[in-house]
Amino acid sequence: MKLADALILSLALALIIIGIHQTLTAGIGFSYSIFMFAVALLFWFQYRRVKNPDTNSTQEKPKQKKSKKR
Repeated sequence: MKLADALILSLALALIIIGIHQTLTAGIGFSYSIFMFAVALLFWFQYRRVKNPDTNSTQEKPKQKKSKKR
């Protein structure tokens, strides 16, 4: 995961926490825009992951078992 991806994900999670706090204190009407912005960041994060997959995780080859010769 690159630094930009980590920042986007962290910001989205922070906005979700802020949105929950605003929902409990002021109501869902005041926190709706915060939740929508967090969801947009999560979509952006997912788009970046699909667009640029890590080369290590997608190109791993399964290990073949060696047969024993008797």
